[in-house]
Amino acid sequence: MFSLILTKNTNFAKVNSLNMRNYRNWNLSLAWLSFAIATLVYVLTLEPTVSWWDCGEFIASSYKLQVGHPPGAPLFLMMGRLISLFASHPENVAYMINLLSALTSSFTIFFLFLTITHLARKFSADKDNLTFTEGILILGSGLTGSLAYAFSDTAWFSAVEGEVYGTSSLFTAVVFWAILKWEEMSDQPHANRWLILIAYLMGLSIGVHLLNLLAIPAIVLVYYFKKFHYSLKGVLKALGISFLILGVIMYGIINGLVKVASWFELLFVNGFGLPFNSGVLFYSLLLIILIFFGIWYTHRHEKLILNTAILCFAVILTGYSSYALIVIRSHANPPLDENNPQNVFTLLSYLNREQYGDRPLLSGYNYDAEIARNRDGYALIKEGKKVYYKNDEKGKYTLAYKKTDLTYTGGKDLLPRMYSRESDHISEYKRWGGVEEGEAPGMINNIFFFLNYQLGHMYIRYFMWNFAGKQNDEQSHGSLVNGNWISGVKFIDEFRLGDQDALPDKYRDNPSRNTYYFLPLILGILGLLFHLGANRKDFAVVGLLFFMTGIAIVLYLNQTPLQPRERDYAYAGSFYAFSIWVGLGVFGLYDAIRKGWRNQFAAILIVALSL
Repeated sequence: MFSLILTKNTNFAKVNSLNMRNYRNWNLSLAWLSFAIATLVYVLTLEPTVSWWDCGEFIASSYKLQVGHPPGAPLFLMMGRLISLFASHPENVAYMINLLSALTSSFTIFFLFLTITHLARKFSADKDNLTFTEGILILGSGLTGSLAYAFSDTAWFSAVEGEVYGTSSLFTAVVFWAILKWEEMSDQPHANRWLILIAYLMGLSIGVHLLNLLAIPAIVLVYYFKKFHYSLKGVLKALGISFLILGVIMYGIINGLVKVASWFELLFVNGFGLPFNSGVLFYSLLLIILIFFGIWYTHRHEKLILNTAILCFAVILTGYSSYALIVIRSHANPPLDENNPQNVFTLLSYLNREQYGDRPLLSGYNYDAEIARNRDGYALIKEGKKVYYKNDEKGKYTLAYKKTDLTYTGGKDLLPRMYSRESDHISEYKRWGGVEEGEAPGMINNIFFFLNYQLGHMYIRYFMWNFAGKQNDEQSHGSLVNGNWISGVKFIDEFRLGDQDALPDKYRDNPSRNTYYFLPLILGILGLLFHLGANRKDFAVVGLLFFMTGIAIVLYLNQTPLQPRERDYAYAGSFYAFSIWVGLGVFGLYDAIRKGWRNQFAAILIVALSL
């Protein structure tokens, strides 16, 4: 079912072949066309000034290089500052920074096109000599998938306002495209330069948003499939290594390096009586010396893998150094200076996002856990991290206090989803998790809450917005008339949401009401199934990207009910990955038609239909 009918007739191939030079010209030209279409649409629909939620903060922070909310986005602020210089008047600054999101989102579409055509070209028996039919299908799949994502609700919304998610999506698109380029050139000399580029881009992306790091498992899987013989054990090892790399970057580099710097700073200032920042300076020099020695040693002794790993670490740090902006600007005491991260201790708190509190992931207590108390009835607390402040009078860091936390009775539960003790949250936990009045929540209730609210309401609903249709742009906490997905298929919508003809005009005629009749979803499922049958390794790579930027985020965020706003922007990477399958759905349609009908005309018709 999943085999393409590839021409074997020599005479036909001579007349209908597409050489690589022509293909590359068409491929690049249509990639720029997709970019141009996206740019035109985004600029025409761009927010003219400051829009809701964090946009005002990002715009103000970019314009005057101020310190926004943790964990900061210094690279985005520098990019915003640069583009704001082109504003003709201060009142146009917001528009220019919104334009930054539009342009980065358009380049995301550009790289998505190139990614889809790269994957699609592998379906050909001879990738260097394509038939016209294959060329039409490959280029058509690139246009279909890239434009499907360009016009998707989440991508379009992020593209027209001054937020970080358009820029973050661009980094994800570029690193995923770059690992495919490495795969194509991996047997050539100096191919590992692509791996170094990926590491540098990931270091830079830390200064925008951390979502880009979730592409690491997919990248490692591409490397494994190219360099090693496939086995289930090998795949599991590769995945284990990928999660180790992800953990090292998230906890070892982003937070860990700053934490170790705080140890040196405390030792040098409080222990040795040296000036402030002397410990950080010594630690930085030591780290640079060790990196240079590691590069020299591994190069001299021809330890290629270790040399590449150290180079990757070095360029990640180079990209991550954008965070110097946060400390430098905090020292200038701008009007917006959240958490005042002027020294290594306040910077560490800033990076750890300590002001937001903690949430359990693998184990923890449910909302009904009893607080442990002593004989006098006072709550038992446990001491935690020491908090220091810079004492200029004494010339050292002084202990301000120790953080404390409550202790609870009983054992912890695995994967607790219902942990917040706020009364509003508790009532919603009971509603979504099926907890009867007077009953204690159990694991089954946690699973129900995860499936119904965190997965169903806070991910699948957003997914369907983009590939089935959207009821309106009113925020939903579960009501039938606000923020649901709809399809336009009447009996399905009425089964889920009731009689749609009975809706008041303000709901039925809402400009944000869109119905796609499941067509993008069906095309994506066709592409998914075709990809699974035609190239399982590539399917696994795209599938892992889809999972890590979707369901894995749902598990990690462990969101409470009654979120203050819709969170679909967090899953843009997952919708990006599914759009790859939407593009490959062109091949799925072509493969589904009868064998005798497969020709150039059929390919053109299917591409036109898909678009």
